Amino acid sequence: MTTLLNGRRVLVTGAATGIGAATVDVLTQAGAHVAATFHNTKPADTASASWVHCDVTDPASVDSAFGEVVGTLGGLDVLIHAAGLWAPGVPGHIDTANIHKMIDINFTSTVLTNQAAHAVMRETGGQIINFGSSEGVSGSPISATYAASKAAVHSWSRSVAKAWAADNVTVNTIAPAVETPGANRLREFLGPEAAAQLTQQLKAAIPLGGELGDPATDVGPMLVFLSGEGAKFITGQFLAVNGGLLMVGG
Repeated sequence: MTTLLNGRRVLVTGAATGIGAATVDVLTQAGAHVAATFHNTKPADTASASWVHCDVTDPASVDSAFGEVVGTLGGLDVLIHAAGLWAPGVPGHIDTANIHKMIDINFTSTVLTNQAAHAVMRETGGQIINFGSSEGVSGSPISATYAASKAAVHSWSRSVAKAWAADNVTVNTIAPAVETPGANRLREFLGPEAAAQLTQQLKAAIPLGGELGDPATDVGPMLVFLSGEGAKFITGQFLAVNGGLLMVGG
């Protein structure tokens, strides 16, 4: 893996924890030059990437961060927009604060970061990878606003894949089912008894292994591929990396 992304300039958002943090490590090991953003949580390891503070829901912060990253890396070949948040939202008990939070963090941030990346890539081409969710396809009775915000990400990604293809900028969405802080928040929301039931349900629902995957070993290789030269003829796709939890296709 040490030369697969040799010289590729990659920005990973929301990289202080979870999938974002694993992505920084995996892409660095694959030879990429990596910059990464953080917001509220400072990164534990600052040696593997060039770090910049960014509120991905704020246009001015996004523009400033992208300007700094492009200056540091000398350009931008790949954006991996990993910043996002799972939170409960039970229909019938949802207030406007929950709606705005989920839309801003998951969807607005996708629009802002994607547009900032395209502004850099439109002259030379590039690859944008967004994060969707199986819940954005199947829906969720306990996190309906999260599911809706991720469905918006899916639709946005297909739209800009068509709009920016003329600039040789590809846009794809992956939907992982792996252990993350969001998965832990779900378990905390459910409580011990329901969380145990969830574990049993996953054993039946995920054909490969019966449990959530690992961000580095299961999602990492897909991100390396989508960030490389071999993925340049793939765009507008929804790619489920979930052990078979959700099977999509025609």
